[in-house]
Amino acid sequence: MEPVPLRGRPGTKELPLTNKRAVGGPIALGLLASYVAVALAGWLAASIALLVAAPDLAAGDPLAHAPVLATHLFGLGLLAFAVTGAVFHLVPVMLRNDTRHPGRLKAALPLLAGGFLLAPGIAFDLKGLVWSGAGLVGAGLILVLGELLGLVVHAPRGRTLVASRTGVALSSLHVASAFVLGSIVFSREGEQFAGVGLDRWLLVHLTLAILGWLTLLIVTVGRTLAPMLAQAPTAPERRLPVLELSLTAGLWTLLAGIAASSKTAAAIGAAAILFTLGVFAAFLVRVARTRRAGLEAPLGHLLAGVAFLLQAAVLGFLVLTSSVSVFRGLTAYVVFLLLGWAGGVTLGHLGKLLSLSLWVWWPPGPRPKQAALYPRALWLAEGAAFAIGVELVGLAPLAASSGLAYAGGALLVAAALLACSGAISTWNSRWSH
Repeated sequence: MEPVPLRGRPGTKELPLTNKRAVGGPIALGLLASYVAVALAGWLAASIALLVAAPDLAAGDPLAHAPVLATHLFGLGLLAFAVTGAVFHLVPVMLRNDTRHPGRLKAALPLLAGGFLLAPGIAFDLKGLVWSGAGLVGAGLILVLGELLGLVVHAPRGRTLVASRTGVALSSLHVASAFVLGSIVFSREGEQFAGVGLDRWLLVHLTLAILGWLTLLIVTVGRTLAPMLAQAPTAPERRLPVLELSLTAGLWTLLAGIAASSKTAAAIGAAAILFTLGVFAAFLVRVARTRRAGLEAPLGHLLAGVAFLLQAAVLGFLVLTSSVSVFRGLTAYVVFLLLGWAGGVTLGHLGKLLSLSLWVWWPPGPRPKQAALYPRALWLAEGAAFAIGVELVGLAPLAASSGLAYAGGALLVAAALLACSGAISTWNSRWSH
């Protein structure tokens, strides 16, 4: 699957294949680059906050100011912008229709930046920042989801689509629900909401964001993206989005179990999710074994993410059976699942997608090979520093070791700096070819 050719620029001719009614195209390079730049700034800020949070993480205190700040800088800074940029580079092509209102995505960029107000507002209980930031992010989210659901609705019937409309729609529903629930949870003063303790609502909020939004989107898009980037055989055709539906059914069962304090329901939901992700992980291993391209950061992050998923699953089981301290176990669980799995997969693809966008929108004339625009060694170094850093930070609360937390945090800051360097190198390659 090749990127969509350049369209609508002086000196170019639109081919029949690129007719808007048949094939969608990615968003403009400048818009994607803007989202990538803000995402990497958010990741650098989050990694520094994680380093500051080392003592709290080692103590198994995930609700202290610094860990909460780091978590929300990561989610609202890195993930919100990185996922938005990546989605609108990939999904229009996969669903074979163009974004209807690109201007709304430009308007959403400064609105989503309200997350940089919301994160400290939540961490330090500053109501003014919480509500102003939440209002801005909510408005941006409405614009982004409106455009994304427009791609789902206008996807042509009777044509082969390489991403599930159901998966994209459900992921959109889950991120909206996670945002609304998070706003309610962090604005409440009492101990309960709708008869459920706020600690359980917080876990529902995190689970919706990690599994319902990010993981579901990774599964939906990854069936096509992973083989494409690795130059491996594509996934077999299917009539129904079984993995997406199975993951969603398991998720809702797990959420019901968490909210109702039912270990049985939570265990059934977790088992369904693990089975689904196990099938997806086996697919990724097959991609790695049959790839024709060399190992690059996207696949490396995906494979490392599978290892983090396994560790998170073991920790979830140990917490459910009271075999480890709840707060220490959940701290490590969130590190492995949110940072190692969802965050790592997103980061791993960011540099590659920026280089692909630069290649797609290259001006008329001779075009360099796409590999020349992507600093592979730099991103592999980023992936190694990231994986080791996550492992150390995740083990820190279990070992009650500040040393591990500081070492892992320092490696994550290094990984963030390498990611920024990789993106800058790709951007500067516009002038060197």
